[in-house]
Amino acid sequence: MNQTMSLAQLTRLVVTRVVMFFVFLGLFLFLPAGTWKFWQAWMWLVMMITLMLVTLRYLLKNDPALLERRMRMRERVGAQQKIIGVSLIFLLASFIVPGLDQRYGWSQMPAWVAILADTIVAIGYLMVLWVFKANTYTSRIIEVEAGQKVVSTGPYALVRHPMYVGAFLTYAFSPLALGSYWAFLPGVMILPVLIFRIFNEEILLLRDLPGYREYTQKVRYRLLPGIW
Repeated sequence: MNQTMSLAQLTRLVVTRVVMFFVFLGLFLFLPAGTWKFWQAWMWLVMMITLMLVTLRYLLKNDPALLERRMRMRERVGAQQKIIGVSLIFLLASFIVPGLDQRYGWSQMPAWVAILADTIVAIGYLMVLWVFKANTYTSRIIEVEAGQKVVSTGPYALVRHPMYVGAFLTYAFSPLALGSYWAFLPGVMILPVLIFRIFNEEILLLRDLPGYREYTQKVRYRLLPGIW
């Protein structure tokens, strides 16, 4: 797909969505906590804003067409719409529960656990950036575009869905980075959601993406080499 927005239009759209995203995240974190004295949330937010700005700068400069693809929000496949709906429930819980945990002191977590979790979250986010560099067709929604080719290099030489590996690390360990053992439970529920998404996505890829069936025979594992 050729880029349909001007760079200025795309930049405005991205900035608007990023600001809204972090405003809502701040509300989900600090309102339930009832305090601004929530160092885990501040550390996580600063890290995520930095990583996101680095990624956006890279895409605006090197692959604005990919960034435009990432701005698409509405899934066209009915099953994927349901999967996204379920995932939102777990994701909201993952970011609301840490604030409640902070307010009521449910988790007595050593600082090093939160810091280690932040490190894992950053690794997951950087894995997603690696995927963006390898594959310009990593749209947010499930689709196959005209002229799209199978990518089998970089992270795709290891597993068939490396972006979901990075997404899992980012989402699953964010609750621990936010200081909550309890929020880790809805956080890890992103894994079965991703598994259902992968099964449904591969039906479309096998049907519509030339060479994908041969790729699956070459790279046999979807998320974790040697296991699945």
